[in-house]
Amino acid sequence: MRTGWVRLWRWTAWGGIGLSLYAGWLTVDDVRDRASSERDIVAGCDRLVSGAEVMDLRGGSVRARTSDYDEYRLDIRDLPGSCTVYQVPRSGGTKGLFTLVVRTSGAPDPLNWIGDDSGLEPFYAMDGESADPTAIADRRPEPRPLGDGSLGWYTNEYATVRAECGPGSRATAPKLLHVTARADYDDVSAADRRRLVRLAHTATERLTDRLGCRTRLKALPDGEQASVPSALGSARTAGGSCRWFAGHLAAQGQGRLPDRALASPSPDTGARETCLLAVSPAQVRRSSDGLDEEESDYARSALSHSPWWLRTASYFGAEARTVGYDDIGEDVIIEAGTAGHGGGAWWASSVCDGEPALHTLSTSYLYDNVLDARTLSDLFHAYVDDITERRGCTDVTYPDARDFRSS
Repeated sequence: MRTGWVRLWRWTAWGGIGLSLYAGWLTVDDVRDRASSERDIVAGCDRLVSGAEVMDLRGGSVRARTSDYDEYRLDIRDLPGSCTVYQVPRSGGTKGLFTLVVRTSGAPDPLNWIGDDSGLEPFYAMDGESADPTAIADRRPEPRPLGDGSLGWYTNEYATVRAECGPGSRATAPKLLHVTARADYDDVSAADRRRLVRLAHTATERLTDRLGCRTRLKALPDGEQASVPSALGSARTAGGSCRWFAGHLAAQGQGRLPDRALASPSPDTGARETCLLAVSPAQVRRSSDGLDEEESDYARSALSHSPWWLRTASYFGAEARTVGYDDIGEDVIIEAGTAGHGGGAWWASSVCDGEPALHTLSTSYLYDNVLDARTLSDLFHAYVDDITERRGCTDVTYPDARDFRSS
């Protein structure tokens, strides 16, 4: 009996040692895999980000990899560009983790898009009338400013840092850079939002240095970035960037105008400012009274796959020089100082602090056909009057009255 206990003890001891060695081997293997992954990330993103910082996203990773395709690997000699990083679980396969996107002014595409293009749609299409399609901007929520807004903006999924290349910059440096760090997974934590902001800021610092872009990049604001809301509230009590619309409703009445709003803070110093307005199902039904047969079809579609919405957006300084829209497959960049209509949007111009500004109103497809020209014109003038007065802008140029007629 005693001999049996001794044997059992020995086997247990040897088993424990074996397990310890195996666990140690796994730990060493994990360390090697993580170090290799970090090096791959640094190379795939052309040394603009910290591999360790990326690997700490989504609760931390042991293994990750970048794409094998050049189009998903970044090369700052060929901008705009991006790099994509995938998490590699032990079970195999890959999961979305991170993408870094660098966009530049002077490229064929504008940096800031307006209009009714499907890529700007804030709401996912619904299959039936049982849902409420404009309750939540679940496809494209409105971003919030980073700090005073001059540094950039962020949502719950990404952070964008902007940099203007001033006097003394290398001749080949672009005038304006947008650097976006994006999480490619759902339910991004507060810690990861902050990490994305740091990644975008660091990448911008490194990029401007390597491109010879002379700029003064502001420090990151202290503290975490608050969660960005996506649920729309009452337009009549809207504040921030949508306060002007609440005042317009109080003065002019509801009519067929939106009854929902999603605002962002308006620090009056940001490079851009947006306000999303939308029509609830109940308001769509009220608005359908008096519509002709074709317009009634528009109202029915607004209850499911083609909701009614408006978005106002203003761009200041360098941002105003790279605003555009899609004109039946052709990208059009708006000339600063002009006013007009195209691609489901209207724009006016002004001068703010000696720099150009562009003020825009975009409508969802078909919604402008149920709003008469006078309503649209009054609405746009109310918006432009408010923001130009608030920002102390001068030399305001509006579109012609005929630009507000349904096309």
